[in-house]
Amino acid sequence: MHISSGRWVYGFLLTLLTAFLWGILPIKLKQVLQVMDPITVTWFRLTVAGGCLFVYLALTRRLPSRKVLGPKGGWLVGMAVCGLVGNYVLYLVGLKMLSPGTAQLVVQMGPIFLMIASVFVFKERFSLGQGVGLVVLIIGFGLFFNQRLEEMLTSLGAYTAGVLTILLATTIWVFYALGQKQLLTVWNSLQVMMVIYLCCAALLTPWAHPLEALDLSPLQGWLLLACCMNTLVAYGAFAEALAHWEASRVSATLALTPLVTFVAVALAAWLWPEYVQAEEINALGYTGALVVVLGSATVALAPSLLAGLKARRLRMAS
Repeated sequence: MHISSGRWVYGFLLTLLTAFLWGILPIKLKQVLQVMDPITVTWFRLTVAGGCLFVYLALTRRLPSRKVLGPKGGWLVGMAVCGLVGNYVLYLVGLKMLSPGTAQLVVQMGPIFLMIASVFVFKERFSLGQGVGLVVLIIGFGLFFNQRLEEMLTSLGAYTAGVLTILLATTIWVFYALGQKQLLTVWNSLQVMMVIYLCCAALLTPWAHPLEALDLSPLQGWLLLACCMNTLVAYGAFAEALAHWEASRVSATLALTPLVTFVAVALAAWLWPEYVQAEEINALGYTGALVVVLGSATVALAPSLLAGLKARRLRMAS
């Protein structure tokens, strides 16, 4: 089993960097999607990120070997590739119909779906603390969508379709996460990401329209480049954070990502109102967002907190 290095401050700072980069990403994507279609944007992001990783691994002579995969390796790569492609494209489709903050908040269901899938696939335990966190999360979503709850339950408008599309994207992401988890037993994280990114880009090539980039304004062009580098740097920081800090604490800190998005949108709408529209959420909705973050953090931290409490009781009893 992997043991963190103990450099928790370094891991914490890397996790905050990941949360910040993921938090501002939908704001940049929203601007690029005004000109480019979701498949082409995804193709650019994956091609640039995968290409950079390929160059780095080639220069350091650490390109992944196909031989170590074994007979089931191809299926794992295929599952991860289809999961990531579906997640990236569907997320952008949903983002076109939603505000950045709402889209980022719905994505918080991803770790929950992964946790439930891990119970069945990897026979992991589902603790009482995680159950409490899940209930808190659901209550938070109810509060957040208080203004749109009737619309979501009674009609299939653009807003409801956007939420359902993001949920579908998040569900498909679980297949990527499960496939990547198994691939990490034979390749390191950079090798896994390079293979998945380049395979995803190759899969999308027939439907991509790279010449759409010529229609971007200079600002949108820089934002597209920033989105591509965000894909590379954020996941790199995330992988490095896991090397220095416990996974549960990394996940709990990343639950702050939607709050980063809400703050970033409010700041951007104030500074550049001609480009970014402010979130249309009431006070109860913002309270719900905080509750969702609390529930997500509880789900992530519950196993380690309960294990620590149990160990403390055993030490006291002895």
